[in-house]
Amino acid sequence: MRRFAPVSVRLPAGVDQSNSRRSRLVAARPGGQALRKDVPMNAIISASELAVESAGPNPPLILDVRWQLSVAKAAGESPFDGRAEYAAGHVPGAIFVDLETELAGEPGPDGSGGRHPLPDVDAFGAAMRAAGVRADRPVVVYDGGQGWAAARAWWLLRWTGHASVRVLDGGIAAWTEPLSTEATQPETGDFVPRPGALPVVDADGAAALARDGLLLDARAAERYRGDVEPIDRVGGHIPGAVSAPTTENVAADGLLLAPDVLASRFRGLGAEDGGPVGVYCGSGVSGAHEILALAVAGYEAALYPGSWSEWSADKSRPVATGPERG
Repeated sequence: MRRFAPVSVRLPAGVDQSNSRRSRLVAARPGGQALRKDVPMNAIISASELAVESAGPNPPLILDVRWQLSVAKAAGESPFDGRAEYAAGHVPGAIFVDLETELAGEPGPDGSGGRHPLPDVDAFGAAMRAAGVRADRPVVVYDGGQGWAAARAWWLLRWTGHASVRVLDGGIAAWTEPLSTEATQPETGDFVPRPGALPVVDADGAAALARDGLLLDARAAERYRGDVEPIDRVGGHIPGAVSAPTTENVAADGLLLAPDVLASRFRGLGAEDGGPVGVYCGSGVSGAHEILALAVAGYEAALYPGSWSEWSADKSRPVATGPERG
């Protein structure tokens, strides 16, 4: 996997470059904290590696964040219940964390922040401490296999400064050891979130990246084109964005593609060494998975947390449709 090499770049308007060490790529919410390059980008762990580490003298804390996107349900169909899935069987020692209430905030009345806004930092810190997260203990997160929710937890913990967080590659489906139905009672952790360790852009920064850098749309191609839109007000994409469904970062067995394969894919989409890259999706969840894949490939990218659900809620913002960038 390629390392993040020090580079000197000019970032587009809307993406902060206030760090005095100009040789480092910086992308942050305008006026926010700069990217701290001392946070290592180890991103995934295999099921076999997790089994070995869990049996070792310093086992990681394991978080179960199984979740599904809420869409219109057929008559009589029950909504997905991640907590019930956890109770039915989970990786031994895992703690359940709810994406909707602990990894996201309340949407703004005007759609600001998108459908899954970043959580209040203090509330997020309290939730993570309640789950047992400590600053000096590695964390492993997993979900039902799609990887989106686990990547959201990974991104939030890394964004708020935790130095060692990995996603279980393939999710719970990759775990072949026996599951547990025993609820784990964690000791209260000591993690104090300090936002700014990973890059973030707002709507204006996303538009600037689409114009002057590379903005990847992690949603399904049909949503990018505007052929269908099952959730948000209008279909289409941010003008200038490139369609890059994050589902294409995963092999048929549910595991992430190899780093060199991912790197080749992102180069084909326009990623350049040292060039600014941003990612958005519907609400900042599957976009985190794209950023995970980019990290595995050796690229760093800024997340637009509000994503399409925030962008499309503002009728003054332009919308492109069709297969072209627009």
